[in-house]
Amino acid sequence: MLETRVTKLLGIRYPIFQGGMAWISRAELVAAVSEAGGLGVLATGTLRPTELKDELRKVRAATDKPFAVNVSLVPAHPDADAKTAAIMTELALEEGVRIFTISAGSPGVMTEKLKKRGAIVIHVVPSARLAKKAEAAGVDAVVAEGYEAGGHVGHDEHTSVVLWPSAVRAVKIPVIAAGGIADGAGMAAALAFGAEGVQLGTRFIATAECNAHAVFKQRIVDAPETPTTVYCKSTHPGRALVTPLVDKLVAMEKHGASGEELERLRGRGRSRAGCLDGDLDEGILPCGAAAGLVTRVVTVAEVVRELVEGYSAAKARMP
Repeated sequence: MLETRVTKLLGIRYPIFQGGMAWISRAELVAAVSEAGGLGVLATGTLRPTELKDELRKVRAATDKPFAVNVSLVPAHPDADAKTAAIMTELALEEGVRIFTISAGSPGVMTEKLKKRGAIVIHVVPSARLAKKAEAAGVDAVVAEGYEAGGHVGHDEHTSVVLWPSAVRAVKIPVIAAGGIADGAGMAAALAFGAEGVQLGTRFIATAECNAHAVFKQRIVDAPETPTTVYCKSTHPGRALVTPLVDKLVAMEKHGASGEELERLRGRGRSRAGCLDGDLDEGILPCGAAAGLVTRVVTVAEVVRELVEGYSAAKARMP
């Protein structure tokens, strides 16, 4: 056991979250993380309501351990509209889900409704200022996600080693650290800063249970020390592996392209093409800077075991 307020709150063995990643945080991965003692998080932003119901039932068939649903207040599915997040939240509640992580929007939108229904609410924030807003809105914990994270990142560009202790000082509720963590040493560093849990996304992509395309997983394993870049900084910044399309978006912005031009090229299906089809030319492969630390595709159970063992070893080396 590695006990913190987060493990007590959620009833999990280890304070290890799997990030709610668009297209690839599906039932098999979620169940495997929960079975291994962490918190699996099912992403809803790229699902239709009928697909969400099927995924929830698959998770329950594979594990009786706690898991969460991530609701993105800005859904990524091409069919989504302004009502989609509320519809998915209600469906998850009806299916008995009682742990939610909320991202890409104001903590005031969903928190009161979820708390009235007996749910635990965890909000993803990119700054200590927004961590305080989330606490004031009544959330139970926050995920403080640094600029090193994959997918959508904050405009403030707060790096993890500054954000984590800033968030811990700003709020009394538990802080889960995210952004740049791929091993036990990173986990030990996060907890040394005062966090009471960690969230990993990229490391869980390179696992046997993740439905990401094999090409995507291999690109993570083969990644150099600095494998990613942030694109569309002026509109909706995202971090992804360097590919021809991402390079083009970065170059366009550098040379003064408008937000409309950038978003037109970016479109809404590029991440799906990268994540599920392994399209390295026309797709986008959302990925954190920690990809450079990942060297093997292994099972989720092995990832969790290595995190816990690596944490213990790193902690033993600390003065």
